[in-house]
Amino acid sequence: MRAARAPGFTLVELLVVLAILALVLTALPGVFSAALPGVEAKAAARRTVAALRLTRERAIREARAEALLVRPATHRLEPPGAAPVQLPQRLALRLETARGELVGARAGAIRFFPDGSSSGGRIVLSAEGRGYQVGVHWLTGRVRMAPWSAP
Repeated sequence: MRAARAPGFTLVELLVVLAILALVLTALPGVFSAALPGVEAKAAARRTVAALRLTRERAIREARAEALLVRPATHRLEPPGAAPVQLPQRLALRLETARGELVGARAGAIRFFPDGSSSGGRIVLSAEGRGYQVGVHWLTGRVRMAPWSAP
């Protein structure tokens, strides 16, 4: 007579399941970003907030004005003294800043001063009429992120 098999899974069965799971997970990042554009916009907005806060902290620490350069045409943020931040091409990127901070027709900046204040401005990241806006208050230099939808 044969011995009864103990409940559970064999090592081979577990390895097959892990291999299938690994294949599925490699395909998911593209699926998630296409299916959930809001997630991509929120991540990009958080990176934008981080770049602005880094620029503000640098201006205060170095006791001199520093500017975050925003290039909407190439979806690129260039904080001083740090690596550029490349934002997803799928997102629409719009910069609203002081006229004096415009650099040609294709770029602009949000400038922070040693006392923590700024030139002020807003960066809107959107896809399909929804997204996030990252605003900088001119007097306090405070950086805030909020949901945004097309009017």
